[in-house]
Amino acid sequence: MKTSTPLPMPEDDQDGTRSQRGIQSLDSTGALLEALLEAGRPLPLGDLARLAGMPAAKAFPHLVSLQKIGLLSRDAQGNFFPGALSLDLGLAALQRLSPLREAEAEVATLAQATGLSVALAVIGPLGPTVVRLEESSRPQHVSLRIGTVLSMVHTAIGRVCAAHLPPDMLAGALAMDAIRMEGAQPDSVAHADGSLRHDYAERLRQIREQAMDQALGRPVPGIHTLAAPVFNHAGQLALVMAIMGSSGSFDTALEGDAALLLRAAAQSVSWRLGAVEPAMAAMRG
Repeated sequence: MKTSTPLPMPEDDQDGTRSQRGIQSLDSTGALLEALLEAGRPLPLGDLARLAGMPAAKAFPHLVSLQKIGLLSRDAQGNFFPGALSLDLGLAALQRLSPLREAEAEVATLAQATGLSVALAVIGPLGPTVVRLEESSRPQHVSLRIGTVLSMVHTAIGRVCAAHLPPDMLAGALAMDAIRMEGAQPDSVAHADGSLRHDYAERLRQIREQAMDQALGRPVPGIHTLAAPVFNHAGQLALVMAIMGSSGSFDTALEGDAALLLRAAAQSVSWRLGAVEPAMAAMRG
């Protein structure tokens, strides 16, 4: 009787977990791809091999195979760069990304690290809308709720949204601000022709420059807010992340400890969503 060959059993990793045996040569191929990704620019064989920690003679066959299947291409100077298949795979991955799902991993961590409430907001049909709220462990009265639509004039979250909207969309959005929480009359920030008044336009410019905004005691008296943008792979605003706490409970400075933690969390989500320069540079300040 013919017996079947048993499948190889997973091996124990150093931490006691079990993993399946991989193909060692593919691990080397992966090291080359990671090195190219970290470099962020086309590289010749020698540099790529060195960054991957292997001899050029060992790296070359891997690179030839990667070219054949389209993961890499090579220019006239001999530099390797991502090929068509890499681009297709990257786009497929980006299409599956959900900003809220990617941000969820940062919400609880940020709330725990700061001891503050954390909110996520997106641009909805009526304007900046709270879609996630992690309450602080400290007692504090925050009147925000999921579904709250915020002013684009008098709230930090709303102003961050406004700062990153195209001008034509912003004009239409401001026309509806009076119906939002702490809303403003449109003529208080915009002229009849739709152009922004100087003070408001300057505030939005500063927000874009600083990649953050603050609201002290508004819309809720005694509650301070810091808000930061999260960008997607197209450099567009994907959502706004904010931390909120009682007056005196945290440093509200834009370069304070709380702001640095918020900026790092927003930058981490932006990176996972595929954001690249210049959006990431703006977030780093």
